[in-house]
Amino acid sequence: MTAFEKRAALSLASIYAMRMLGLFMILPVFVLYADQFTGATPVLTGIAIGVYGLTQAVLQIPFGMLSDRFGRKPVIYAGLLIFAVGSVVAAMSESIYGVILGRALQGSGAIAAALMALTADLTREDHRTKAMAVIGMTIGFSFALSMILGPLLNQWVGVSGIFWITAFLALLGIVLVKVWVPSPTVSKFHRDTEPVPSQFRSVLSNKQLLRLDFGVLALHMILTATFVVLPLALRDHAHLESVKHWYVYLPVLLLSMGAMVPFIIVAESKRRMKQVFVSAVLVVCLSEAALVWFYDSLTAIIVVLFAFFTAFNVLEASLPSLVAKISPPDRKGTSMGVYSSSQFFGAFLGGMIGGWVFEHYSFVGVFSFCSFVAATWFLFAATMQNPRYLSTHMINLGKVNESDVSQLVVRLTQITGVAEAVVIAEDGIAYLKVDLNAMDREALNKFSVDT
Repeated sequence: MTAFEKRAALSLASIYAMRMLGLFMILPVFVLYADQFTGATPVLTGIAIGVYGLTQAVLQIPFGMLSDRFGRKPVIYAGLLIFAVGSVVAAMSESIYGVILGRALQGSGAIAAALMALTADLTREDHRTKAMAVIGMTIGFSFALSMILGPLLNQWVGVSGIFWITAFLALLGIVLVKVWVPSPTVSKFHRDTEPVPSQFRSVLSNKQLLRLDFGVLALHMILTATFVVLPLALRDHAHLESVKHWYVYLPVLLLSMGAMVPFIIVAESKRRMKQVFVSAVLVVCLSEAALVWFYDSLTAIIVVLFAFFTAFNVLEASLPSLVAKISPPDRKGTSMGVYSSSQFFGAFLGGMIGGWVFEHYSFVGVFSFCSFVAATWFLFAATMQNPRYLSTHMINLGKVNESDVSQLVVRLTQITGVAEAVVIAEDGIAYLKVDLNAMDREALNKFSVDT
């Protein structure tokens, strides 16, 4: 990657991170203080936690399309401003309905797709995966950080203060986009990062992709529903003061991030993806089942959370990798768009259903529900096909005549390590499925105008 591409990747990763912090710092603390808001009930509290996922799921693809028409940065500015307004609304609210409105507005600043498109504008095709990997790692780290910062900041500024900090982070994001994020010289449509409306039908009819979409929906439903009640279990049953909850989250999250690495290595390098993936789903199921019986034991909660977050981290890394492996080479952007929307919708369902179940069936009901969802997911995962260990690879071909497409496809698929090739003449791009361990890079580079 060039210095320009590294700057683009790091700056955009920072924007992602600040937005992630803003969304998730409230997760480990909100239920502890929800009763300070007028009209709060467990159901409404759960909706307040997860409603951002509904608006994010609905609006992220349209925001990406708007960025094609009006430019990446203007749409990102607008999204961050909406996010900041939502944070202020939540910070100033005295009723639970105001917080729900604020959180819904936070999700309405759905800039994820626009940020991905801008990343694609600022990076070359054969280096784009590296930039996306930097962003992905930053997102994972910022989620872990938000779970620790939330309880810490709550000691000093309270729930409303966290929302004010979130608004500040959104405004800081606008400044960073202006002064640090490079502006693209050319902005165009990218099939590898953006959805193609005409492809939705084929992607939604792909049973293997649908299993993964259900999987990420289930995973974030379980996560959100769990945190509708877990902080209360720590305080009221395990008798850990609210100000000390970060004592649990800090070691659990740090150790689980390290513990997931060997499993990811085995999954990818030893080609045991399905076995590791299905095992992680089973661990999530068993972790939630364990909480049904031991939610009143601090030691048990710590052990269970370590197992849960180790599995969660493995799944968070594996799911998008599986989507990339399974999706056709020219439909990765559409596949990832549906996948991301499923993820956010899962967070909404988790908050809403988790709150309802807690109101009617208490802690046991919520953890049982989460275990049931994970068990259902396990059945879907266990019957999935073994993935092909292929990666998406793109080559910038430059100007391509439509009449040359068929011949180019034949020549590309004859290269060692290339399993599939789709050439889109209007893009001037070859979208490939390749075995990275066997790929003849030198032969492929001869087709690229960037080398």
